Amino acid sequence: MNSIKTTAAQSVINELLPDLHLKGNCEKVGLTREALQIILCDLAAKHGPSDHAALRAFLLTLRIDELALARACAAGHNSAWELFLTRYREKLYLSALRIAREDSAARELADTLYADLYGTATRDGQRVSKLSSYTGRGSLEGWLRTVLAQEYVNRYRRTRRHVSLDEESDGGVQFRAPEPEPARPQDNRLAQATDEVLASLSSEDRTVLSAYYLDGRTLAEIARMLGVHESTISRKLDKLAKALRKQILAALIRRGMSRRQAEEALETDVRDLQLDIRRSLAQESQPPAFSQKKVEARARDVPD
Repeated sequence: MNSIKTTAAQSVINELLPDLHLKGNCEKVGLTREALQIILCDLAAKHGPSDHAALRAFLLTLRIDELALARACAAGHNSAWELFLTRYREKLYLSALRIAREDSAARELADTLYADLYGTATRDGQRVSKLSSYTGRGSLEGWLRTVLAQEYVNRYRRTRRHVSLDEESDGGVQFRAPEPEPARPQDNRLAQATDEVLASLSSEDRTVLSAYYLDGRTLAEIARMLGVHESTISRKLDKLAKALRKQILAALIRRGMSRRQAEEALETDVRDLQLDIRRSLAQESQPPAFSQKKVEARARDVPD
């Protein structure tokens, strides 16, 4: 943020800080007023609107008690971690069981997530906890389900990569010589625009697209992973396909294409692009997304 916006944000945060600190039960979880202030300033800088009234509304709609609990756990406060386990241990296990469908696998999945949430790893001398990325803009329980589903997808991919050629051959997999890499297109604006749009997707959107288009999971399976109804996933996929097409179209026009040129570019088979879709969507703790050609085909079927 520029200095003017920073000053305005600090003014709003200072005004609301006493009430938010009390409302969030911060003392109970070991989070000082100063620590909460730093967290809120960071959120305002990254996600908050610049308008004074809008920023105030944004801060007041945060799930401040869940945000305080998550960030206190990330900071290593044992009282917060004990409270977290009391509230979420059983819920996490049940979510893991819905995903893995087997008790031992579910417990292993949940245990792995506990380690990442608690912050057993360190970076530059600082503990690294996934809970430090929770923003309080949605429920902590829903965020945890998403992270759990992402971890399951990541584990599944790692397992697939470690299967030997002999095991795949015994399973009936036929191998063929790799196809030659396509020639680099002269105009790489479509690849750039697509990469830009994919990079802006939320964590949950990445998970849904990844599971459906790359991993071939059914709507019902994805719904179980995220603890929602199957119809919710169906609507989300249709909405995402339409939104992706419009956003890529707009990004191409920003890069100097006419609308007609942009629409023609969207007819490109994206396998001919110098773009790694998996890499574009495989940001840290976010699984890669989808078979781009399939998404483009669906997107073109959705009217503007």
